[in-house]
Amino acid sequence: MAAQVPADDAAGARTNPPRSKRGERTRNALVAGAREVFERDGYLDARITDISQAAGVASGSFYTYFTNKEEIFAAVVAQVQEEMLHPHLRERTGITDARELIDASNREYLRSYKRNARLMALFEQVAQVDERFRDLRIQRGNAFAQRNARLIRQLQDSGQADPGLDPLVTAHALSMMVSRMAYFVFVLEQRIGFERLVTSLNRIWINSLQLNEPGDRPGA
Repeated sequence: MAAQVPADDAAGARTNPPRSKRGERTRNALVAGAREVFERDGYLDARITDISQAAGVASGSFYTYFTNKEEIFAAVVAQVQEEMLHPHLRERTGITDARELIDASNREYLRSYKRNARLMALFEQVAQVDERFRDLRIQRGNAFAQRNARLIRQLQDSGQADPGLDPLVTAHALSMMVSRMAYFVFVLEQRIGFERLVTSLNRIWINSLQLNEPGDRPGA
């Protein structure tokens, strides 16, 4: 897995954690409340007072943990980003076969994207107008690509993938394909069944890498 850049750092948010369990619960409630308000009202119309109300805390408590709306939006994005990176997939599942790993990775990502579609749509919008979140979006894409580039290099080293491919460029291209298709289906609500979607994306991955069994030369 690629090292992940914390979203709070990327957007200039505070990095000091709450000092007590109660503080941690309050901060978590604020993040959950913020997500509810952002998804309901959008980024521009979301108000700190509404976030505090949704969290069930006094408005003044907000400023104990966050300076402004940008910071708490970054915290919401960080929470979702951690889920969507589905870290340590091989360790959690025990999957070693490359085809099965590609399938499991794509399935986890697409399911997570579907669950978080409203927030992902909002993140895309904010990234177009706010440089901090544009940079965060780039960091998120780089995290996916670097992780996938490791897998491609391993497959090349074992003779299973086309050795002529640039691992990082290929990883960016394939990751972006999956991401944009997720946006197309789950945000723009285009009617493509989940199994049809994931099966097609898996096949494009496999064909692009010219994936073969271990020891076989790609294209042989």
